[in-house]
Amino acid sequence: MTETDPMIPVYIPSLVSALLGREKSKGAPLTEAEVLEIRDKGVCMMLRLTEAAKLAKSRGYDDLDPEQCWEEWQRARKELAGPGTA
Repeated sequence: MTETDPMIPVYIPSLVSALLGREKSKGAPLTEAEVLEIRDKGVCMMLRLTEAAKLAKSRGYDDLDPEQCWEEWQRARKELAGPGTA
């Protein structure tokens, strides 16, 4: 691993899509415990930062930072879930 191109965890599927799918199937906002459980049980692989950036570009969005998953999910879910999301 180099400092200029560190390895980072990349979730497959993305945390955003996993959380959005789970919230839609639940029919209610996920709790912090649920979000963290999904993150903790999610499948991820380690990629170089440059490769992760290429994947994000191909997906069309940046995924959530697993270390800030709950906080970033609170912002992302309002954007992604559409009008009327609390």
